[in-house]
Amino acid sequence: MIALIDYGAGNLKSVANALDDLEVEYIISNKNEEINLADKIIFPGVGEAKSAMNKLNDYSIVESIVSTSKPLLGICLGMQLLATFSEERNTKCLDVIQTVVKKFDSEEVKVPHMGWNKVEYKNQNELFKNIKSGEHFYFANSYYVPTTEYTIASTQYGISFSSALNKNNFYGVQFHPEKSGKVGLQVLRNFIEL
Repeated sequence: MIALIDYGAGNLKSVANALDDLEVEYIISNKNEEINLADKIIFPGVGEAKSAMNKLNDYSIVESIVSTSKPLLGICLGMQLLATFSEERNTKCLDVIQTVVKKFDSEEVKVPHMGWNKVEYKNQNELFKNIKSGEHFYFANSYYVPTTEYTIASTQYGISFSSALNKNNFYGVQFHPEKSGKVGLQVLRNFIEL
């Protein structure tokens, strides 16, 4: 059973549809006891960092996220919130992965970064099992995580940034697997099979 975290900042419907396509059992929840009962957690997100963090605090689910030992997948904003801090409205985030989320330079590139882009990796992580390096995924982001020791895949957009992260049981993808066709479903399937 997968818990899909609902904190009012989600692309919940499209992630739920993708899980339906994969015929996976899931619940949509913002209750600690339900999240803690799940085998895995998906932490989606679209929107703005400060409001999202406020919602997580309002629902008192920060502890369930940061202290879980179960596999957790942050998607888009969900991945960025795993960082220590975001430049977006100077937001203190969850500090699971020690890095700072930065804004793309609008003098260098068009912001937001929208559409299909290449995701490349050197050493295949289990999240990218049966996916070739260089496949295209769908992005929609104005902020990015720089490449760090936890980067497992990167993408070029003016600079090289983290398109996927992994630290222990925490995984994050900047792209939207639920909007990335077959390869996106494969990423979700790989996460489910961890």
